[in-house]
Amino acid sequence: MKKHASLYWICQIAGWLSYGLTIIFFSKMLEKQLSSIFYPRLVVTILLGILTTHLVRKSMNRFSLMPPMPLNHWWRFFLIILVAANCYSFLSSYIIEFFKLYDPGRKFPVEKRFLVSLVIDTPIILVWISIYILWHYIEFTNSEAINKVKLETLIKELELATIKSQINPHFIFNALNSIRALVEEDPQRARQAITELSNILRSSIQVDKVEVTSLSKELDIVKDYLALEYIRFADRLVVEYDIEERSLENQIPPMMLQTLVENAIKHGLGKQPGDCLIKIISKFENEKQILIVQNTGVLERKDKDGFGLKSTRERLNILYRGEAMFEIYQCLPTQVTAKLVIPIKH
Repeated sequence: MKKHASLYWICQIAGWLSYGLTIIFFSKMLEKQLSSIFYPRLVVTILLGILTTHLVRKSMNRFSLMPPMPLNHWWRFFLIILVAANCYSFLSSYIIEFFKLYDPGRKFPVEKRFLVSLVIDTPIILVWISIYILWHYIEFTNSEAINKVKLETLIKELELATIKSQINPHFIFNALNSIRALVEEDPQRARQAITELSNILRSSIQVDKVEVTSLSKELDIVKDYLALEYIRFADRLVVEYDIEERSLENQIPPMMLQTLVENAIKHGLGKQPGDCLIKIISKFENEKQILIVQNTGVLERKDKDGFGLKSTRERLNILYRGEAMFEIYQCLPTQVTAKLVIPIKH
């Protein structure tokens, strides 16, 4: 952060000094001798330019007017430019009037000087803003490219880890054993179970091809997974859904909800005796989607740092640039809650 601020001030001061030197150069080319007020007025121009554009930058940061800028923020951007241009011209006019930095033989009213300054000096402020926006657009583009590479790498790692450890040979082995037991007892349910297993494996293999998917599609995979687990645990597994209808089409990272449900099964049914309630909740709050997976069980410290939960945090950070949130905690003595908060992309 300090390095970024230092670079800004170096560019800011160097840019305005270069502008001042350019004015000196062309003035000397056009006039043989400069008037006594030339340099004081130039100093006023440079110092006001630095002050005004710095306040523009502070305002743009304050109102989040950096690329990519939402459409409903553009009016703020143009308002800042308008205010900055008027403030610059107003201060310039009255400073020149107060310190008498004008040719006595060509004295103009302050109002006229203000209008002249508004016409002549506003373009340089616009040039500064254009350069500043372009700089941040290039920086944003480069950052997005880097994040995309990181995301692709992470998703591929997740795919391999999901197949090899999360949806691991033990899960496949248990699922196949359950299906084998059904072949003679309930052939129709066995065929359905094979389809469910196939859907889960297909979604795991294809997870690197998309960045987001609808909650509706993700729930289909989760239901297939839970259906297979129900064959194993029978009456011990109880599943409840509390899903807002309008949240079904919202986009979420693929296999993220699946990872949380697997974690709930592993640390709920896998480690606790008796029945286990898995409750999946989806709702909208304050322009964000809330996804909650609750399970019967006790959260251990080591359970917070598994690959699935770690990858969940990393993917959220890359996809939503810090605007999403994930936490897992013991909400009741016998109930664990995993909570995702995801911004809604319009």
